[in-house]
Amino acid sequence: MLDAIKNLFKKNYVSLNGNSFKEKFKSIPKAVLIDVRTPGEFSRGAIRGARNINYMSPDFISRVKDLDKTKTYFLYCQSGGRSGRACASMGKLGFSVYNLSGGIYAWPN
Repeated sequence: MLDAIKNLFKKNYVSLNGNSFKEKFKSIPKAVLIDVRTPGEFSRGAIRGARNINYMSPDFISRVKDLDKTKTYFLYCQSGGRSGRACASMGKLGFSVYNLSGGIYAWPN
């Protein structure tokens, strides 16, 4: 019973600071970078190569369910909150996911 309760609160993704996130992303072939901000935020500037899947959109879960589970996903947003929640959702679906702690501004140049 105690293990079942612990599993409810277990994190199913990894949060990394900017440098570690970028290094890990570059080290995994075919890794996918996802910006979970709104399309408006995405259009004002994004990390090069990122695709936009809006976490706040009602179809977020249905869109991620169509992604390839054999790939590793790196998510970010403005500050790390939405991407953390998106990572938790994707982790529950069986994806391997990393969160950029601190959001887009933590991405090193």
